[in-house]
Amino acid sequence: MGVLLSSQAVCISCGSANRIPASKPVAAARCGRCGAPLGLDAPAEVDDSQLKAVLAKSSGLVLLDVWAPWCGPCRAMAPQFAAAARTLAGYARFVKLNADSSQMVSTLGVSGIPALILFRDGRIVDRKAGLIKADALVTWVRGHLTSSDKPAI
Repeated sequence: MGVLLSSQAVCISCGSANRIPASKPVAAARCGRCGAPLGLDAPAEVDDSQLKAVLAKSSGLVLLDVWAPWCGPCRAMAPQFAAAARTLAGYARFVKLNADSSQMVSTLGVSGIPALILFRDGRIVDRKAGLIKADALVTWVRGHLTSSDKPAI
């Protein structure tokens, strides 16, 4: 994939929204305000305030993994989530929220972990629970891409 299709991404470091040209390679995307890499090809660890900023300012799909460090299935899913993030770089933003340090978990309706919540333009569009392999994650997220976000093949 490698090329961004979404036009806006939020910098996890400073919270500013960044417009990104469609021709910009994912690996080269940097924040216009602070210069930090946007890291759109890997999951970003977020806290409650960062998650709120990502959801409020991002366009397109954001996949949230709610996890905890003591959770075996969460630890087993981490590499699957990272692999899916690489495959879907530029099509969906992948973020991780530690349930042990979050007040938003109950607001999001999370009752078990790992929990995956898929957002489009800041609104929940789907959710899944439990350990999911990378290929199944990719298929699930691709099923939510609209014709305007799908790559031209």
